[in-house]
Amino acid sequence: MERMTRRVRRNRMTDARPLRGLAGLLGTWGVLGTGLLFAALAGCGSVVASSGAAAPAATTAPAHPPQVGCASVNQATAVSIRREMRLMAPVGTNPISSTIYRQAAQVQALFGQLCAAVTHPAPRQLMDCPADFGTSYVGTFYDSSRVLATFTYTASGCERVSVTAAGKTLATMVYGPAAVAAPHLATDLDAIVGTPKPGVMQPQGGAAHTS
Repeated sequence: MERMTRRVRRNRMTDARPLRGLAGLLGTWGVLGTGLLFAALAGCGSVVASSGAAAPAATTAPAHPPQVGCASVNQATAVSIRREMRLMAPVGTNPISSTIYRQAAQVQALFGQLCAAVTHPAPRQLMDCPADFGTSYVGTFYDSSRVLATFTYTASGCERVSVTAAGKTLATMVYGPAAVAAPHLATDLDAIVGTPKPGVMQPQGGAAHTS
């Protein structure tokens, strides 16, 4: 018998490898693109979040930075004052103890007058002073519990004032430019301590004179 040769039907087959490779590449780029998109969105979110979180951390400078001395007059909230007497103190008073006064407006007014006097010092010269009954006031200005300055005010005889802050002392006699710059010094002190005007106490013995 003679074998019949079968006609082999040629099947058309398309090699899927290039397509598969292209699809894989597109799929890969799609995944990468999606990942980059999410990363970009996450980055934007992190930037916004970080900037939003950093905002509350910013602090503003205080309206009145802490100062001392005459630069801190408007920060004074209290003053302690001790009256000293070299001669006889009025009956019923204690010239040694200090008293705290917390009327801020009056405290600042006195502080301002003292600073006005010492920053406009009178020229040094010989003077014929009236009777010095030995009345002086020593005090400390505070901003809450923070010390701003200390002062001494000799209220009788030739009036003298000094203000000390940060280790530096300014002093002057209260006449001429100092008296003009601080015309309410005695009045502002009297408004706080509520004592008789300087010089009304009668001393024991002779009056002291300075020149």
